[in-house]
Amino acid sequence: MKNKDFNNLWSKSLMSNYAVPSITLVKGKGSIVFDADGKKYIDMLGGIATNILGHSHPSVVAAVTKQIKTLSHVSNFYSHPKVIELAQILIGLTGDKDSRVFFAQSGAEVNEAAIKLSRKTGRTRIVATTGSFHGRTMGSLSLTGQSSKRTPFLPLLKNVKHVPFGDIKKAKRAINSRTAMVIVEPIMGEAGVIVPPADYLKQLREACTTHGALLVIDAVQTGMGRTGQWFGHEYSGIAPDAITVAKGLGAGLPLAALIAVGKSSQLFEPGDHGSTFGGNPVTTAASVAAIKWIEKNKILAKCKADYKYIYSSLHAVPGVREVRGAGLLIGISLDKENSYLVARKLQEKGVLVNAANPNTIRIAPALTIPRKELAMFVKMFKEVIADVH
Repeated sequence: MKNKDFNNLWSKSLMSNYAVPSITLVKGKGSIVFDADGKKYIDMLGGIATNILGHSHPSVVAAVTKQIKTLSHVSNFYSHPKVIELAQILIGLTGDKDSRVFFAQSGAEVNEAAIKLSRKTGRTRIVATTGSFHGRTMGSLSLTGQSSKRTPFLPLLKNVKHVPFGDIKKAKRAINSRTAMVIVEPIMGEAGVIVPPADYLKQLREACTTHGALLVIDAVQTGMGRTGQWFGHEYSGIAPDAITVAKGLGAGLPLAALIAVGKSSQLFEPGDHGSTFGGNPVTTAASVAAIKWIEKNKILAKCKADYKYIYSSLHAVPGVREVRGAGLLIGISLDKENSYLVARKLQEKGVLVNAANPNTIRIAPALTIPRKELAMFVKMFKEVIADVH
């Protein structure tokens, strides 16, 4: 079947909560994918920051194959080696041996878990940021600071206050002795890769400590090495009370985690929360393999170097207003509201990107993407910008 055949079947089979995709991807290797018509693309979106080692990575394939032949699923009634191994790895990455982990399948689910964790403080008030994205379930949607997503489903959770991202003065006015938690992305991803002031997280930490509120870092998009750090907040020097991770954690498989740090790790008690598929043997095996490969091959340093390359290549291009982000989570701000046209023309040339908003192109490719493919992206981007500018 061709793309048009799959498009017809999509329209007849799936709900209309998504637009009908223009292409159907059928196979991939590394950062290269192919559609049903046989056309080749450079995948500069990586499943929205999910395929951290790209498609069909040998280490992930081997780990998943071995695990599925050994033990496929045990639910949460029983333990298994890989869930313990991964939990210990994540605890090590926080730098706090008292951290504890809860596993689920998606970012929305672990942000829901963070809401429940904050309720264990005896408080109900939450501070989040305007423009943020924390998920689409009713609880996580209550945290999400985008009215277009929230309005159709009102009323949502009460006692959620949204303040401008990066505005520490307004954040401090909103945080008080009734605040259960403050949840924030180190870099806002879906909003267009928005980077806050350098001392923003540090000052949020201080305000939360003063008033006894939990500071939760939503590292769903920034996590697992994407910014050149494991979670994306480390540059600030703070210790959050909890971290939510998903997307890249499963290296392309559905896996997420709420990591409670320090005293907050003792808030949940037996029966407080659960997940049938959380910490599944196959998904945790993939995650362990991916993290070990990243560490062995010094991929965090590569991500930082890749950002410098993209920035130096594109920041002065006519039609580009700004290049921002960290590592391989990058927003390219355009001086006109034509990002959807740019994304479409790049796709026609064989490059997959995301138009995060009318004037921002978002890229989040595999952390393993070779420099030659980044160079090809740069070349094609310049050609498209010159054409539409």
